[in-house]
Amino acid sequence: MIVIAIIVSVLYVVLIGSFCLGFNRVKHFVSNTPKPKTRFSIVIPFRNEANQLPELLESIFRLNYPKGLFEVILIDDESDDDSRKVLDNLLKSNTDGATNIQVINTIRTTNSPKKDAISLAISKANADWIITSDADCILPKYWLDSFDAYIQKHAPSLIVAPVTYHNINGFLQNFQLLDVLSLQGATIGGFGIKKPFLCNGANLAYTKHLFNSVNGFEGNSEVASGDDVFLLEKAYQNNPNQVHYLKSKQAIVTTKALSTISDLIDQRVRWAAKTSAYKNRFGKFAGSIVFAQNALLIVCLCLTLIGALNPKVLLFGFLIKVSVDGILISKSAVFFNQTKHLKHYALAAFIYPFFSVYVVIIAVFKGYQWKDRRYQK
Repeated sequence: MIVIAIIVSVLYVVLIGSFCLGFNRVKHFVSNTPKPKTRFSIVIPFRNEANQLPELLESIFRLNYPKGLFEVILIDDESDDDSRKVLDNLLKSNTDGATNIQVINTIRTTNSPKKDAISLAISKANADWIITSDADCILPKYWLDSFDAYIQKHAPSLIVAPVTYHNINGFLQNFQLLDVLSLQGATIGGFGIKKPFLCNGANLAYTKHLFNSVNGFEGNSEVASGDDVFLLEKAYQNNPNQVHYLKSKQAIVTTKALSTISDLIDQRVRWAAKTSAYKNRFGKFAGSIVFAQNALLIVCLCLTLIGALNPKVLLFGFLIKVSVDGILISKSAVFFNQTKHLKHYALAAFIYPFFSVYVVIIAVFKGYQWKDRRYQK
């Protein structure tokens, strides 16, 4: 058991340590404010988001980018609340800001409502650059400016950009924030070591040409989620030099943390459920090592409680994980200006192995609920 613990811990330290080094290698992008040139089609699916749409629309109205250079396509994914009514009222009350916004109804063709909605919007998009987000997000004022400046300087075909939570209150939301900071750290770190394997559809841009050249979501359309990661895999396989990370504070999209444990578990199970369909070997390796390290700590705790393992082994393993994770999360917290939330790290670090292993078990053996729809394994 001790030999296994040492091997897993060493692999974990090497993995997270590489992300820490990779994080530093991805340089901050500072826009030199060139004259805007890029045309964007902002694509945002929504379902039952009546409470979130006002903040989203307000952030769209505040975008600094010239209105003639972007359009917004909102896709109604069979909402059965007041989303459409709320949206119509918002657009009517701000006719000047709504001139480049259209709302369409989705057409279901696969087991993935979100992929269907995005694919439909892309088929109707007038711009070559597609930039996706979610209906529960707030877009920063210079969001499109930062993407445009990066595109003009580097000419990529797919850009991954940062996402975090805002208005964090209470331990549950702080727990989610620390989790997302670790994921963002791994995302940036993966790009830094030239092995990108994570991204977030709440802040993702790519050319329509790329989307069509890799046949969109074909090949994984039966997986309910994963519109972001699966496209990243295809894009990187197609041309790795054209896949970039935009490390810019002006590009940070924020969203709300969930308010209940059940919603959090459903969300994380949904995220975990798509990993079995990953084709990226490094992504599978990283996920396996992270799971093994968390499971190892739980096994060591059980063995310690029954007297079958020296408590020092458990303590040593836990301190190793907390230390290396803490470095990566701290780097992310500094980038996102969220270091004040690190005070919850010790308690979150103790809980996280139990939470993550439970989520993986549920993802393997059960389904999950998403947007009032049930998905079975």
